[in-house]
Amino acid sequence: MVSSLVAGGSGRYGEQPPVYGWWAGEGSVEGAFLCTPPYPPLLSPLPGEAARALARTLAADGEQKIAGVNAGRETAETFATAWTELTGARSDVEQRHRLYRLGTLTPPDPAPPGRPRTATAADRELLLTWFEGFTRETRALMDDVAAQVDDKLSHDGITLWELDGRPVACAGISRTVAGMARVSLVYTPSELRGRGYAGAATAAVSRAARAAGVREILLFTDLDNPTSNALYQRLGYRPLEDHVVLSFTSAERTVPEQGHPS
Repeated sequence: MVSSLVAGGSGRYGEQPPVYGWWAGEGSVEGAFLCTPPYPPLLSPLPGEAARALARTLAADGEQKIAGVNAGRETAETFATAWTELTGARSDVEQRHRLYRLGTLTPPDPAPPGRPRTATAADRELLLTWFEGFTRETRALMDDVAAQVDDKLSHDGITLWELDGRPVACAGISRTVAGMARVSLVYTPSELRGRGYAGAATAAVSRAARAAGVREILLFTDLDNPTSNALYQRLGYRPLEDHVVLSFTSAERTVPEQGHPS
């Protein structure tokens, strides 16, 4: 995500500037966080001390509106406990995700009819419609759909599955950073589902990433969607870690000044 800020500018996710930092333990970095409002802070695995210190720092910073947290379950719950104690807010589970990593790619066999191709600017209007549908159906936070589409198109980051010249599904992928890329925004219009198009598009974008030398190919799924979780495992994706997105109510107490972590 930091790489997308470098590529797209600090205003990519909204008017409020992003904030990010790290926790240094015994002289080495042991964790990091990134906050891009209106999205909740995204935390790497953090020691409990670090998660609590981050909550104190963000709570004392009146300029940052923290509406939740996105992290591995243990880190998210530790941060949320500290946050609710500091602010009087309430914490609720918003979404539950699972992080997968591609092992041996196993494309659908038999594959559905059609073929993959890279999306271009000529597909922009269709992709805007599809990504808006994705946002509604998955409750994903996507503040500016057009910016997301344009960013993906700028680095050939969307693969379409096309049948008789008509796009029927898509799968996106992030820019490659440190040999790693993440598949996202896999979508099929409701009237075309159940025919294997999404799996074929995901396999195609994964195969292309492997061919381009990407070492680690990741994706997140919604744990409340058993269909997508089963699909990605059939394609060769293996679970790594469960994440949770917790939402916070408005604060009710004044937060005292606290020291800042390194």
